[in-house]
Amino acid sequence: MGDAVAKAELFDSLARVGKALGSGTRLELLDLLAQGERSVEALARAAGVGITTCSAHLQTLRQAGLVATRRDGTKIHYRLAGTDVAALYALLRDVAGTHSAQAAAARDSYLGADDTEAVDRDELQRRLATGQVIAVDVRPAEEYTAGHIPGALSIPLEQLTDRLAELPDDVEVVAYCRGAYCVLAHDAVRLLAARGRRAARLVDGMLEWRLANLPVDAAT
Repeated sequence: MGDAVAKAELFDSLARVGKALGSGTRLELLDLLAQGERSVEALARAAGVGITTCSAHLQTLRQAGLVATRRDGTKIHYRLAGTDVAALYALLRDVAGTHSAQAAAARDSYLGADDTEAVDRDELQRRLATGQVIAVDVRPAEEYTAGHIPGALSIPLEQLTDRLAELPDDVEVVAYCRGAYCVLAHDAVRLLAARGRRAARLVDGMLEWRLANLPVDAAT
C-alpha cells in the first residue's frame, strides 16, 4: 500500500494545474500563446483585458508550470512551457466541445452557421502542391511572423477587403487562422464569397498544424 499522505499530495498537485486552467481568460491566453511568444502588453491587448489583470493570470499559469518567460530589457515575454501544453489545451477544448452541451452551443454560437466550405490539412497540402489554391493567413501579422504555413500570404482579416486585388481571380483561396475554435477564417470565407471569390477554410488552424508536426515558416 502506498503512503496516503503522499498520494493526497500527488493528486492535490495535479489539481493545482487543473485549477490554473479553470478560467476562460487564462484559456484564451494559452490559445494566444499557442500562436507564439508575446509580451504581457501584447497579450493584454489581444485578450481585451488590462495589463494588471493579464499579469495576474499569467502568474497563475506560470506557477502551475504551463508557461515560461523571457526578459527583454523592461519587457517580459511569455511562451508556452512546451508543445504538450498546447496539446493539453487543444484536448481540453475538444473534450468540452464533444461532451458538454453548453460548450458545444457556445462554440456554435461564436463560429456562426456552418455555411463555409472546409478542407482538411492533407487536402490543403495537396492543393498547394499542385497550385490549385493560395493559402491566406488571416491572423494578426505578429502571429504570422511567429510561424505560418509555408507559402501562405499574410492578410489580416481587417485588411482583407482593402487587399482583395492581391488575390488572383482565377485561384481558389483557402483561409486559415488560429485553430478549430477561431472565427477569423469563417468570417474571411464569408467575406470572399460575398465578393464572388472562390474560397474555403482550413477545418482547424495553426494550432493543429503545429501539433501535427507539419512544416512551419517564420518571417524574418
